[in-house]
Amino acid sequence: MSNETPAAQTKAKILIVDDHPIVRQGLAQVINLQPDMQLCCEAGNAEEALVAMGTCHHDLVIVDISLEGVSGLSLITALTAQYPRHPILVMSMHEESLYAERSLRLGAKGYIMKQQATVNIQSAIRRILNGGLYVSDEMHALILDRLHANSFASGATDPVACLTDREFEVLRLIGFGLGTRKIAEKFNRSIKTIEAHRANIKEKLGLKTAIELVRFATFWVNTKS
Repeated sequence: MSNETPAAQTKAKILIVDDHPIVRQGLAQVINLQPDMQLCCEAGNAEEALVAMGTCHHDLVIVDISLEGVSGLSLITALTAQYPRHPILVMSMHEESLYAERSLRLGAKGYIMKQQATVNIQSAIRRILNGGLYVSDEMHALILDRLHANSFASGATDPVACLTDREFEVLRLIGFGLGTRKIAEKFNRSIKTIEAHRANIKEKLGLKTAIELVRFATFWVNTKS
């Protein structure tokens, strides 16, 4: 991965969106130690992020996928629609193979796992600010393989590609063993809403029963992890 610095002489300003203050503080320390970048704003959820986008003069946004309430994926969609000139770097504890492609399709310019952030966040930011994309070497190879098979853009070989962002996240949580009530609590939504998502997932994936849904979700998560 390239380590070139942005051409501009002034420091690049970074906005961080993460619901864990300790994570924000840790990343701020790493970023502020760099000669060519600095943290300018923080947000703990999607609502705060949208406010910050309108008031903070930044060059790049780092967004965590796992936000309370409005998800990181939904936030990415909103940010790319309202602020298409502000590049987004997705940061997550979740395996790249689960979220990286979907994040890029939504408009993000990069994906980095939190376990790698303290080491590689500088390279990721610099690459994106210089007009490139950032993913791990392993994910880069996987994307190239899928592009070669003409499946990355269309999602033709992946039935999960037809799911909405919220359905995608519900499926992942089902695969990790969470029940309807726990999923509803995590997203601060009603049980009825999650049941509706489950029904839509079953219909889109051609599954008939709740057992089939759980089996599919479990298998899908295990093969992606």
